[in-house]
Amino acid sequence: MTVTTPLGQVLRDDDGVRLEFVRTYPDPIEDVWSALTEADRVARWFGVWTGDPTTGTVDFVMIETPDADPQPVKILECEPPTDLVVEMSSPDGTWTLAVRLRAEAGTTTLVFTQHLDEPYDATSIGPGWHYYLDRLAAVVSGTPVPEVWDDYFPALESSYRLPD
Repeated sequence: MTVTTPLGQVLRDDDGVRLEFVRTYPDPIEDVWSALTEADRVARWFGVWTGDPTTGTVDFVMIETPDADPQPVKILECEPPTDLVVEMSSPDGTWTLAVRLRAEAGTTTLVFTQHLDEPYDATSIGPGWHYYLDRLAAVVSGTPVPEVWDDYFPALESSYRLPD
């Protein structure tokens, strides 16, 4: 399997430090939104969520840990089909994740952002999100989903170092 490009970036600016990915799909925005939010499609690339999103919280289990206890994911913003912001727990603390979609000229552009807290280390989470976004792209396009984590980590670890 060949890891897709483009890589994400670790960016530092007035808003702090963040990991950001920009991906473009030759698909309608509604289809990309569906792959990001509909339980059956999310389960194919990221994990299983249950519950009622209109309550502002769902329970989530990542695909790599199917026997784990579900963890709450707080929905901070949801504006179909363009904006989704959630908070989820990780071993490193709480992560705030944002997905912004934009339709233009028959394509959909996705911008995925995770704000990073000190020590601002994205060397393991960058390859992880790269892996999951490649899996998302496969679900959107109807192609086989990447299955080999070792193609991403540690191979991409140095690509996600904080810039000087």
